[in-house]
Amino acid sequence: MMNQNALVVGATGITGSALVRELLQAGWQVHGMARNLANLPAGVTGVSADLQDAQATRSALAGLSPTHVFITTWSRQASEAENIRVNAAMVRNLLDALQPAGSVQHVALVTGLKHYLGPFEAYAQGVLPQTPFREEQPRLPVENFYYAQEDEVFAAAARDGFTWSVHRPHTVIGAAVGNAMNMGTTLAVYASLCKTTGRPFYFPGSQAQWDGLTDMTDAGQLARQLLWAAQTPAAANEAFNIVNGDIFRWSWMWGRIAHWFGLDAAPFNGEVLPLEQQMADDAATWAQLAAQHGLAEADINRLVSPWHTDADLGRPLEVVTDMSKSRRMGFLEYQPSDDAFFALFQKLRDQHLIP
Repeated sequence: MMNQNALVVGATGITGSALVRELLQAGWQVHGMARNLANLPAGVTGVSADLQDAQATRSALAGLSPTHVFITTWSRQASEAENIRVNAAMVRNLLDALQPAGSVQHVALVTGLKHYLGPFEAYAQGVLPQTPFREEQPRLPVENFYYAQEDEVFAAAARDGFTWSVHRPHTVIGAAVGNAMNMGTTLAVYASLCKTTGRPFYFPGSQAQWDGLTDMTDAGQLARQLLWAAQTPAAANEAFNIVNGDIFRWSWMWGRIAHWFGLDAAPFNGEVLPLEQQMADDAATWAQLAAQHGLAEADINRLVSPWHTDADLGRPLEVVTDMSKSRRMGFLEYQPSDDAFFALFQKLRDQHLIP
């Protein structure tokens, strides 16, 4: 595998960092593009570039000849129109910069279930595809930056002759500081605050999420599918859902999470109490908790993304995802979702990010 040279874009994020570990273990050469190169693990060659700047991207990637490109990052903007403009340009600038080398054989793009649920501005509104979501379901008739990112990959593939794969996880569970969408760490911080302050550990979401079936995606599970697709000819030029393989109800999972932290789950009465509201004034409390326990990150805003967790847990419908497509092609990995949460919580504790 030493002739396989990967460029992981977003290498220190939840997905990117898990993918880097998988690639290194498999013996790949790995270049990692990230805002903070200091967080890259040993064995990864760092690349720093502002993907919104086409010239800077060309300069940063000059002389680099990756065989496989994994795009695991995006930039959140104030509106979906801006999400489309900025994130499409980032993908386009990246692939344009790599074109002269002619080395790219495969490009993998990570998007998500907003492909089926719609963008944040119209999240889970209107007529949605029937669950479980399947890859052959058509795009929604709304603007969506995931579609714009896909179209940039498709256009570059047609121009340059590489194969592609698109990967659509549900909420990704994994460790990363400073990530814009991080439910697992958000819930760990919330649970830690509840335990310290004596506040009730109350499920913040909707009755539909509490009672309905759902699934999730462990970052390691996603990384394994990315690597599998990159090496499986039958997976070329296909989109794949990726979840852990189990389903659960939050009415069960919430108690499991509470037990891990030594808490009693508060009874849920159907009232939606968003985390963005519950945690609005917690910055000072977290800073005190960090000082008391010698935690590595005292800025709560570097750890939590309550707005994103509220979007997921507040949905008015159950969300389950079909995995048959990649399973038929041979991807048979499985990860229990409660174990994914527990492994994350232990990792956060080991890294002194939660008490």
